[in-house]
Amino acid sequence: MDCVTLGVEEEFLVVDAETFELVPRSDELLPAARRRLGDEVTPELNLCQIEVGTPVCDSLDGVDRHLRRLRRGLAAAAGPMGLGVAAMASHPFTSWRHQQIDRSNERYSRMDDTYQIVARQQVICGCHVHVGIEDPDLAVAVMNRVRPWMPALLALSANSPYWQGFDTGFASYRLQVWQRWPTSGMPPELADRQEYDDLVRALEEVDAIEDSTFLYWYARPSARYPTLEFRVCDVLLEVDETVALAGLIRSLAWTCAAQEKLGLPATAPPQEVMEASTWRAARYGLSEALVSPITLRAEPAEVVIGELLDFVADGLAFHGDGERVVATVKQLLERGNGADRQRAAYRRREDLRDVVDDVLRATAGTG
Repeated sequence: MDCVTLGVEEEFLVVDAETFELVPRSDELLPAARRRLGDEVTPELNLCQIEVGTPVCDSLDGVDRHLRRLRRGLAAAAGPMGLGVAAMASHPFTSWRHQQIDRSNERYSRMDDTYQIVARQQVICGCHVHVGIEDPDLAVAVMNRVRPWMPALLALSANSPYWQGFDTGFASYRLQVWQRWPTSGMPPELADRQEYDDLVRALEEVDAIEDSTFLYWYARPSARYPTLEFRVCDVLLEVDETVALAGLIRSLAWTCAAQEKLGLPATAPPQEVMEASTWRAARYGLSEALVSPITLRAEPAEVVIGELLDFVADGLAFHGDGERVVATVKQLLERGNGADRQRAAYRRREDLRDVVDDVLRATAGTG
């Protein structure tokens, strides 16, 4: 196996820098941000969201460097406008009712017309990691093989415990909102790219989707790039965490591609078990047991994350990422994921504004 390239997209919430309220002002922020960052910053479905994406990278150092540059550039553009950008997957207290779909964008306008309240409530932010796989059939085979590990990736990234003033009880409430799309969830097992294309065509013919970009699976072949795109993760608080998850995902894809090329049998739990395991990861994050893809039993989170690290160890070593990724994952297990840290910020004074304040500083790298 060769070195696998990767790229990362991060979605952020746009907030008022004084009140910490979510505000529909990304249309104002975007021109200023593009003067600094060009096309690496893009609009999102709702005007309270904005997205950045790295170039294609060969190394985690490259991902790290670009993500810091992009976050700094966004913050510098937002500051003079009285705005901040927050790396949190849901806002703690502002209602979706006060936000707006970007209807100046033709695609988003059609989505608003078609999906109605489902689209309007998608005031959530994810982190998408692309791993380079040129062979379309191999990309589908890797998609099949990575599915059992989706819950572990979600648990590490979970960063959305609050919704409209309430502690939801979930570590990733984003997943609950996101699953309202008609084509979201765990990808099906598919034989090859032809079967994938046939499924896309069948969904198009019944007007379930316009095209493959409307498949909101946890992982999917990208419609724009020769990549497999992992979409299960919440946006993470800090760059170090995003970089580690990107390295973990790249090594997972590399490992599964190597197994496929060797002709090793692919095993996965039943679809319903994988979906239930993902729900459990969204509910508890790292604070309770996860479902082990090895034993198919509920095991302590650190055990299941350790199984994932063992599974991808060769891929981490091949790319020279082992020490960096393992250290950051260990830190996440010790101090908690973003959801744990948001709740810790709230407990100081029981003020949800403190949560946003902490997130803003973490996003900018000053917290």
